[in-house]
Amino acid sequence: MAALRGPRALLWRWWPNPLRRRGDKVEAWTVLATWLLILLAGLAAGLAVARSVEHGLARERAEWRPVRALLTERAPGTRAAGAERVWAKVRWTVSDGSAHEGQVRVEPGSPAGSPVTVWTDPDGLLVTRPATEAQAGLRAAVIGILVGVSAAAVPFAGGRVVRGRLERRRMDEWDTEWERVDPQWGWKTG
Repeated sequence: MAALRGPRALLWRWWPNPLRRRGDKVEAWTVLATWLLILLAGLAAGLAVARSVEHGLARERAEWRPVRALLTERAPGTRAAGAERVWAKVRWTVSDGSAHEGQVRVEPGSPAGSPVTVWTDPDGLLVTRPATEAQAGLRAAVIGILVGVSAAAVPFAGGRVVRGRLERRRMDEWDTEWERVDPQWGWKTG
């Protein structure tokens, strides 16, 4: 077991060996190239997507604004401890003076005319509250990791296919060589 430990064990594919064939060298370089592609593709895709997501969320934080809206009708339901928020119609006016209507979640039983804070985009359309910097960082990291792993799966699968073909080729070569050597041994192997 001591022979399989240490830094030399990691580089066994490149040791000089009289039994090493051309296919073994090709496989060694294929494994190295595959792992480099996995690393580069995963990192590049993950970092690019994480940066893009974080930039998009920062743009939303900069552009989306809270606006005061008023309930147009009484919200359904009654106020009770632990009651869930309900959908109700609201009306608001944006900076250019145009009026908009939409539905948002409010406390049940809220009377008509109650003020509600809604978030709008530059066009005055309803949007969700933008993500905080911490939330944006977490979302960007999670999405970047998922995309990085997905991107790394492509060269990994390609490497597995190439290695499978090299393995089949090696087995075929061994069969050919065995057919040549086996008659020399006669009855001893059968």
